[in-house]
Amino acid sequence: MMKMMHAEDELTKAAATGNTYHVQFLLSSGVNVNGVNKFGRTPIQVMMMGNTPLAHLLLEYGADPNVPDPGTGSTPLHDAARSGFMDTVRLLIRFNADPNATDHSNLRPVDMARQTGHMEVAEFLNRIQQGDSKVG
Repeated sequence: MMKMMHAEDELTKAAATGNTYHVQFLLSSGVNVNGVNKFGRTPIQVMMMGNTPLAHLLLEYGADPNVPDPGTGSTPLHDAARSGFMDTVRLLIRFNADPNATDHSNLRPVDMARQTGHMEVAEFLNRIQQGDSKVG
């Protein structure tokens, strides 16, 4: 007997595997973009941060760019900064991600970028924190 997958689990699985077409289908069918899977994570938390078109789709449908990971407190901006995905960092900022959000270790996204050697991302986030409104 095949087990039915909850819509939120199906959406997070599609996001995690980069299946933009299926994500679009599920969202257009009314699946909650901020719904959590069985692990308590939303699609924007589990997606591959280097997939900017997928991030844009989720954000256009109202994904919360500031949702913290229940275990670490990291936001999607922390994850994108840690991985050095500048395009996704810019996109998250454009959709009101908080560059001053801190995780459970009291680290901000800019701190994550510095720790992992992504200086271009760190410099961009520094400019944002200093009030430079040029995010694109």
